[in-house]
Amino acid sequence: MLIVGLGNPGSAYVSTRHNIGFMVIDELCRRHSVNNVSKSSFEGELFKMGSHFLLKPLTFMNLSGRSILAVKNFYKVDEVIVIHDDLDLPFGSLRFKNGGGHGGHNGLKSTDAAISPAYIRVRMGIGKPEHKSQVADYVLHPFSADEQSKLSDWINKAADAVEMLLSQSYSDVAAKCSLKGV
Repeated sequence: MLIVGLGNPGSAYVSTRHNIGFMVIDELCRRHSVNNVSKSSFEGELFKMGSHFLLKPLTFMNLSGRSILAVKNFYKVDEVIVIHDDLDLPFGSLRFKNGGGHGGHNGLKSTDAAISPAYIRVRMGIGKPEHKSQVADYVLHPFSADEQSKLSDWINKAADAVEMLLSQSYSDVAAKCSLKGV
């Protein structure tokens, strides 16, 4: 299985809402003491966790599908899980979706175009700004102090859910691990 955390590379984006997928991958790497497999070959940071792969695409959000497709094809991976921020869910929410639309998320648009929309999504709610015109700035802005105080717990719960997806059915994990907020 290929587990992808969406985000943007570079120190300017490290603690932004858009990088919540990277944060979950970092937690999985920490838990499992994984080794980096490759950085440049797949336009991303690729790690091996047992028989599974963890990927942080370094193509920037809008081109994430390129990196995902390269790893998927090279290692002949059939199942993909994508962890991403979701504006349509309140902060701290955790939801799961199997397939479906991209909801305007550019990372998902790129992924759908590259590998089809047939993958499991781990949707992490980041809330949304008051006005639609503020979306780009909002997702590229760090979490508030209050949100940061809850971030570690939320990331841990998402990492727990991803680990469960490796051995349990999607519907069981969705029923057990969905959160309305932290």
